[in-house]
Amino acid sequence: MSFLAIDIGNTRLKWAQYASPQPGAVLLAQGAVFLETIDQLADNEWRDLAAPSSMLGCVVAGEGVKRRVEEQLELWDLEPRWVSSGVRACGVVNSYDHPTRLGVDRWVALIGARHRVLAQGRPRPALVVMVGTAVTVDALDASGRFLGGLILPGFGLMLRALEMGTAGLKAPTGEAVDFPTNTSDALMSGGSDAIAGAVERMHRKLLARTGEAPVLVMTGGAAVKLAPITDLPFETVDTLIFEGLLQLQAHRLAM
Repeated sequence: MSFLAIDIGNTRLKWAQYASPQPGAVLLAQGAVFLETIDQLADNEWRDLAAPSSMLGCVVAGEGVKRRVEEQLELWDLEPRWVSSGVRACGVVNSYDHPTRLGVDRWVALIGARHRVLAQGRPRPALVVMVGTAVTVDALDASGRFLGGLILPGFGLMLRALEMGTAGLKAPTGEAVDFPTNTSDALMSGGSDAIAGAVERMHRKLLARTGEAPVLVMTGGAAVKLAPITDLPFETVDTLIFEGLLQLQAHRLAM
């Protein structure tokens, strides 16, 4: 009865195998590969896995990448299933002007965050921050309604834009510090503060909207770079999208 969850982002594919398709199931194995190497999954990372009984995934990298992953899934007798964003699911309501156009990774992360908050006690608003190739900052009210969110470039995109648009700013990766005294630290600190500022502004807006300080949940491969510089209390959840996929799969099986 094991379950395979797959998250295909713009840069990497992340996967996790759980003992069953239920929230809170035991994590058996997990991994991540760059998209350039996904054609070797069946021969490498997945070769020694016990055959999962079901799978569910989300993909933002496009149809071509999805088809390549489905070819790797032929290792098992398994029907590939992929999430699409919708109007509502698992207690979360989508207020996007065109709900199906909301990035599916954002949609699944919102579902994961909603149920994580509920598991900790009473319903509360939440701010869901994913830090990857791009950064998203999404607001949930206490009823589970997605109010809207921000999209901004991630660390790498910011640095590449500066390198392309200016002369002499090609510098090694620096550190985020309060008062940078070299170009490398200035670049990293500027990008970090830009992202942190967006998070803190949205946090204030959601507090004003709901009258209650939201739970701040951060996830994504580059979340570790942002965590040390925000003054807000937060929780880093590497498996947030997987948790959302477990909720969706369990809901489907219960119907």
